Amino acid sequence: MTICHGLKLPANDGKNYKTDCANVKGMFRIIQSIPSPKAEPFKQWLAQVGYDRVQEIENPELAQDRMKELYEQKGYSKDWIDKRLRGIAIRQNLTDEWKERGINEDRDFAILTAEISKATFGMTPSAYKAYKGLESPNQNLRDHMNDLELIFTLENIGNRRNRFQLEPQIGIKFQFSHFFLSSSSKPGKSPLDR
Repeated sequence: MTICHGLKLPANDGKNYKTDCANVKGMFRIIQSIPSPKAEPFKQWLAQVGYDRVQEIENPELAQDRMKELYEQKGYSKDWIDKRLRGIAIRQNLTDEWKERGINEDRDFAILTAEISKATFGMTPSAYKAYKGLESPNQNLRDHMNDLELIFTLENIGNRRNRFQLEPQIGIKFQFSHFFLSSSSKPGKSPLDR
């Protein structure tokens, strides 16, 4: 939770003024502490969200149902939603496979993910986000893919996972080399060979 007092921020007149700021978690804590009846509806909403989350922990299918409902509310087709959820499951299987082979650092996941993206679309995820005009770091690239892009992503991730399962004892060094040898990067050049 982050709450900053007196942080100088620029205003419309171009001058910097001391401003109290908070991140989302901090704002929720502030709202919880407000003893006003006007804050009560928001407090009830927070309680409902917390209750729903506890229910989803007890029954993960509820989380998947909620995700489908949210995508439907955003206007996605049922066919697209099914592909997206399948992609999430396949991606999770791949990251589980990487973890079993000793990949635990965010940096390593990012490198491997970038290699999959380059092999699939010819560019890194950040370059692809820029190509699609996604500026916010909170915008998920896969949520902005069309059916064909989702299919290509599913196919490439599934193929990578299957190749690693055929090699039961490979570790992170081999995985990096394997990715770099089979993608558009320089042959055999792994970030681990520095």
